[in-house]
Amino acid sequence: MSKVLVGLSGGVDSSVAAASLQHQGYEVIGLTLWLMKGKGQCCSEGMVDAALICEQLGIPHHIVDIRDLFQANIIDYLVSGYESGVTPLPCSQCNKVIKFGPMLKYAKQELKCNHIATGHYARVRYDEVNQRYQLLRAVDCHKDQSYFLYNLSQEMLAGVLFPLGNQTKEETRKTASELNLKTASKPESQDLCLIEVHGSMKTFLDQHISQKEGNIVSIDGKVLGKHQGVHHYTIGQRKGLGIAATEPLYVIKLDPVMNQVIVANRNNARCSDCHVNRMNWISIPEPSSPIQVEAQIRYRSPAVSVNVIPLGNHRIKLIFDDPQFGVTPGQAAVLYDGEIVLGGGIIER
Repeated sequence: MSKVLVGLSGGVDSSVAAASLQHQGYEVIGLTLWLMKGKGQCCSEGMVDAALICEQLGIPHHIVDIRDLFQANIIDYLVSGYESGVTPLPCSQCNKVIKFGPMLKYAKQELKCNHIATGHYARVRYDEVNQRYQLLRAVDCHKDQSYFLYNLSQEMLAGVLFPLGNQTKEETRKTASELNLKTASKPESQDLCLIEVHGSMKTFLDQHISQKEGNIVSIDGKVLGKHQGVHHYTIGQRKGLGIAATEPLYVIKLDPVMNQVIVANRNNARCSDCHVNRMNWISIPEPSSPIQVEAQIRYRSPAVSVNVIPLGNHRIKLIFDDPQFGVTPGQAAVLYDGEIVLGGGIIER
């Protein structure tokens, strides 16, 4: 019987992933990573629910304390990003450095098993032609989480199972109810675990970054209002600016050096290209010449047609077929060929 270590957050998705693999005949072991103190699916409340699921399924439950790793690689990463005027995407960083990497290492070294599993909605297949594992979108396009997984390595793809990748969220809920899982009716987490713990991203950031009043200015330098910290804003933001204007204005740039939030109308908030660094080509080798693919620049945004210009040193330039709104430094640009995740990186400018 094959052993598999299942990451349990205490939510319904990971619970069904564990139960499904057990039903398939795997020897399932549960693992919860202790990321930080407080409530939330990744923390105290989540650990209790994960333990209850393991008790219900009759499987062992391991808890690994990686709070120091989470502090250094996620919390410090977020704070330094917001301080520098970008809007970081912690989830892809967390998946690679905090979750999948440590989980796979723990599985192999401590439990002598070669596979881990999570409740993510994504799929993996092996490409015989290129002899590489490919990351694919989930069948359920509304729950697809491949955008957050672009940063995984080939070793991680070879060792991970995604039991929910071929089903819908409704099917997951149905399975949980049929099995009478203790998490069957648990509400779905809508926010980052940090927001669940601190109440809002603003509260979290205000605990780590001092508020410094500055100006909200137009694209031509006219002062339109005041802000209480550049870190409270993001590119493309319109609501909550607290300024009066004859037309809707959007944040187009954050300048932490001058302590300014620059705004403009929607036309000026669009851009025709951007640079992306820290590229990870997950499903294909790094291309040496331009390619035409689709790019997703936010989790909930649709994939759009782009021309990819390789720049070397894990950097590319994206040229959009149609200028895009809200291209945000710090967020991920993930490249797709249909259902295949080709790779992704962090939007630089």
